Parts: sequence; structure tokens; C-alpha cells
Amino acid sequence: MTGIVDVGGGLRGIYGAGVFDYCLENGIQFDYCIGVSAGSANIASYLGNQKGRNYQFYMEYTFRKQYMSLHNLLHKGSYINLDYVYGELSNMNGENPLNYVMVKRSGSIMKVVALNALTGETTYFDKSDMTQDDYHILKASCSIPVICKPYLVDGIPYYDGGIADPVPVEKAFTDGCDKVVVILTKPQDVVRPQKKDIPLAKLLRHKYVKAADNLLLRYKKYNEGVALAKEYAKQGRVLIIAPDNCCGMNTLTKDRKCIDNMYHKGYTDALALQEFL
Repeated sequence: MTGIVDVGGGLRGIYGAGVFDYCLENGIQFDYCIGVSAGSANIASYLGNQKGRNYQFYMEYTFRKQYMSLHNLLHKGSYINLDYVYGELSNMNGENPLNYVMVKRSGSIMKVVALNALTGETTYFDKSDMTQDDYHILKASCSIPVICKPYLVDGIPYYDGGIADPVPVEKAFTDGCDKVVVILTKPQDVVRPQKKDIPLAKLLRHKYVKAADNLLLRYKKYNEGVALAKEYAKQGRVLIIAPDNCCGMNTLTKDRKCIDNMYHKGYTDALALQEFL
């Protein structure tokens, strides 16, 4: 069984969208797909056989105030309006609907990573947790702590999968994969620091202690996950696809040229798949 991991990374996630568009164009299929945060949305469009769909989300919709803005933060409590992204735009009658029927029919296993904000435990949702026009598992996985309110699924608040299992390569092997492709959205030798997460964790601790604890450990989990992927790569069991630079992008950098450059970098770097697979 061949798997693929997309770690997401906010708007840097367009790098993964480029990789998946290359896959769709070249008929490359995976038996197992696991996505973190924005990576889960990339996987949904990939399994829906919708080449170019995610490109529109990053390049067009991102710049709408309904999508992400201080207006949302002030009036809705979340900088990113996840109900707009994975509801209004993505529903059957939306502007750019997800091909849910194709996702459901796909023979590939789909996993979506999120963090239970109350217990601090990692949740791996799958296709059975998603129904037509109810893409709450994608919203949960993309709910960035402090930037967004936690997203409720069956009354349980969830946060971004990036603070739960940021590089779920071990999960892919545990679930039965023989070979795994890991998409990173930062150069693979970049070591994630803890520094930026400390003030956010302090804010989060007022209401969600376990989530705050996990946020403080995100840097460690990410760095260990990448190190593990590199070890597997030496054994020929993992292919890491990662940009040589981030094209000037951080998680929420709204710059069309940078976003476009990251997309094309992902598409080009995906050439490495042919030999690995």
C-alpha cells in the first residue's frame, strides 16, 4: 500500500496543491492519503479528481474578506471563516463545490488529523465522518489555535491537526503503508523553533489547557516527525517532497506572486514521484 502525507501549513499549503495537480495530470494514485490542516483540503480535492480546484482557493478566495480578515476576527471570533471556505464555497450549490461523490467512491483511504481541544488527544477522522455538504472534519483540522475558535464536531471542540500530529508518517506506516510520500511546505532541513508558540499557548491556556500543552510541544513533534521521515527516506521507504525555499511565505502570507511561485515549485518538485513509485 502506497501512502501520501500532506502536512499543510496555511497558505504555504499551495505547494501541496501543486504536487497533487501533478499527480492528477499524470494518473498517479495513492492507496492511503492523510492530511493535516490545509493538507486535508488538498487531499479532498485530489480524491475528488478536481485538478486546479485548490489553486483557486489559494489564489482567488484567500483575498476575500469573507475568507480571512480582521473583519472575521472581530465579528466571528475567527480570522479564517471556515464555514465560508468549507461550506458556502464548497457545498453542492456553492461557487466551487467539492466533488463529494467522487471522494466517497474513491478506493483510497482518507484520514484527516485534528486535536481534541478538551483532552489533548489526536483524532484521525476518515471518510465515514463526512457527508455531502458537511465537511466539518476539514474545518476541525484547519482551525488554527488563537487565530480561530476551535471547531465543534458533535459538540467537541477541535483544533488544527498541526498541533496534534504535524507529520503523521508513523501513522501511515502503522495503518499498513509500505511506501509513503511526505509533502512538507518548508525546506526539510528547517528546524521549527518553539518561540512563536509560547505567547499563543499562554492565551490558549485560559480555556483549553490540554490544547495549550500540545501547542507548546508542536515544535518538538514537527522536528521529530521530519527526522523520522528522513530516516525512512534513507531506507527507501519514504520520499520527502519539500521546497528548497518558501518563496517569502509564512503561514498567512497573502501575496499572489509568492503563492503562485509556491504552487509551481510543488508541481515541478513532484517529478521525483515517478522514480520513487
